[in-house]
Amino acid sequence: MDSEAIDRFEASRGRLASLAYRLLGSAADAEDAVQDTFLRWQAADRERIEVPEAWLTKVATRLCLDRLRSAQARHERAAGAWLPEPLLEGDPMLGPADTFEQRESVSLAVLTLMERLSPVERAVYVLREAFSYSHAEIAGILDITESASQQHVHRARIRVAAERRRGGEADPASARRVVEEFLAAATSGRTERLVALLTDDVTAFSDGAGLSKRLLRYKTRERVASYVRAGFKPTQAKRRLAGGSPAMHIARVNGSPAVLAVVDGRVVGAVAFEVSDGKVASLRGIAAADRLSRLNETWRQHEPDAPVISAW
Repeated sequence: MDSEAIDRFEASRGRLASLAYRLLGSAADAEDAVQDTFLRWQAADRERIEVPEAWLTKVATRLCLDRLRSAQARHERAAGAWLPEPLLEGDPMLGPADTFEQRESVSLAVLTLMERLSPVERAVYVLREAFSYSHAEIAGILDITESASQQHVHRARIRVAAERRRGGEADPASARRVVEEFLAAATSGRTERLVALLTDDVTAFSDGAGLSKRLLRYKTRERVASYVRAGFKPTQAKRRLAGGSPAMHIARVNGSPAVLAVVDGRVVGAVAFEVSDGKVASLRGIAAADRLSRLNETWRQHEPDAPVISAW
């Protein structure tokens, strides 16, 4: 392959990776899809490709849809043990973030909700909301009609909005203060204050420190507070599992505040928060090592703020 063809592909790599991540919710799977797209590009009769960007987008999207439809993917996601992979703020795979729709489409909350969409609905939603493709362009990418594209995105928006809080974006500084107060209450035993920081319809999800085969789900303020108190209570067993005594940092993942547990520069756990009207509306705890590998890569290149808890 000549250098011009490689340069053309590399110019689209970041956009393709961001698209694939939004569709698949996994950085590793997204990277595989982009690499497979490169192989298709390498083997293609490129002189007959009039618009390389459109061709690459179509191939990458189709490869992602094949993955979403595969028996393995359906089994893994239906088994109840799936959470989107968190990405640290500044990771180029998060992609465009100029509009509210673009930022929301990559939030962990919306990536989770998109699991309820069909693969085609998911693709239309991402192409339209995150990348502003026209319905004519989406129709060409997915080989559907413009009318079908409009119908798919309409249904997808309704399904996402039905379970999505529409209170607008939380100010990052205000959201961080809520999480700091939440962490202080969780680690000090102030259960009443912890409950007061939760919305009435709060939800929590956990992969059970990477040990559970199914996601653990909690509802009601009291149950979530109990789960949080137990999870943030330090014990020797937890320290052995983490490989040491973690420092607790507050960072941003997928546009939301998060608490990261870090041991010797390695992130061993992440709790991502959704803040609404000054309270915690949802939280997701992720500690499975394979879901933190990309976050760890970017964390090592990141200059973190001082930990809010230096030794847990």
